Amino acid sequence: MRPVVLPPNMPRSFYRGAGRIGRFRDAPTPAATDPYFPEDWVGSVTARHGAAPAGLTTLPDGRLLATAVAEDPETWLGPDHLARHGADPAILVKLLDAGERLPVHVHPSRGFATGHLASPYGKTEAWVIVDAAPDAAVHLGFRRDVGTEELRGWVAGQRTGDLLAATNRIPVRPGDAIVCPAGLPHAIGADILLVEVQEPTDFSVLLEWEGYDVDAETGHLGLGYDAALACVDRSAWDDRRIEELRGANRAGRGIRPGIDRLFPAAADPFFAAERVRPDPVGVLDPAFSVVVVTDGSGVLEAEHGGTLEVRSGQTLLVPYAAGPCTLRGDLRAIRCRPPYDTPGTEV
Repeated sequence: MRPVVLPPNMPRSFYRGAGRIGRFRDAPTPAATDPYFPEDWVGSVTARHGAAPAGLTTLPDGRLLATAVAEDPETWLGPDHLARHGADPAILVKLLDAGERLPVHVHPSRGFATGHLASPYGKTEAWVIVDAAPDAAVHLGFRRDVGTEELRGWVAGQRTGDLLAATNRIPVRPGDAIVCPAGLPHAIGADILLVEVQEPTDFSVLLEWEGYDVDAETGHLGLGYDAALACVDRSAWDDRRIEELRGANRAGRGIRPGIDRLFPAAADPFFAAERVRPDPVGVLDPAFSVVVVTDGSGVLEAEHGGTLEVRSGQTLLVPYAAGPCTLRGDLRAIRCRPPYDTPGTEV
């Protein structure tokens, strides 16, 4: 059970990319001829909402990853993961290429998803910026308290200028890491390539749709907007609250030599991510994980899976049974994984 290099897995979307995923991967992608393929779903057992099997990862042997995990969950996920999460990887990882500003939207929380969508997962997510234009920014949370009727009016009338103006505009640059909690209105700005780590769903409530290849009926998850808008966090997010979502402010980020935590504590119940900078090696403990090599080249040595040459732009799927893995070389990588089995402790 060795780590595998995954090819692009790019379901169609409603916003435009700019070809950054193909350039990053140095590989042909559908986005070369159609800009509406701006996402690469990596190591995915999650299908596009209402469009299965789009989004599901196919392994090099031709099987769906979802099938392989269901057939042998302990090999893929490990006993501790099974005890805590069941036979489900519990995360979804994407490369996301924003060729235009995404619409303002919201993802439901676990509580809302359990009550309205028959899912144990909502969609808290987090972003690691890989590349960004000098003036790139994301929009996150409302700057002031927003009333229920005010929000409904913005959405029903598609008063997108008022909606966007009420959000916090946050400049971003390569290396930044930001958590976006479920319920928080947000929009990723244009000219950004990022790694997104999230809960394994495709639930979005669109607050904005005019000008995009989507309509209002797609944007409320079949609940109607009166019900769907109840998942929106309408409270004010000031600078202090926003700063708590940024990874740079977490004390004691180092886990082991060459391995740093990327996200603040807000991410801990949902997923984890590590920045790997071999010094001279970076040792990854056994866990189902996705590794995105962002710079350079080197090798990944798996205790139970041999040695794999790796380079910038590759995405690697690492099963638990590969055992401890060592990254060597002049490279940088992002490792995305389910929550640590015991929150607050990392091996």
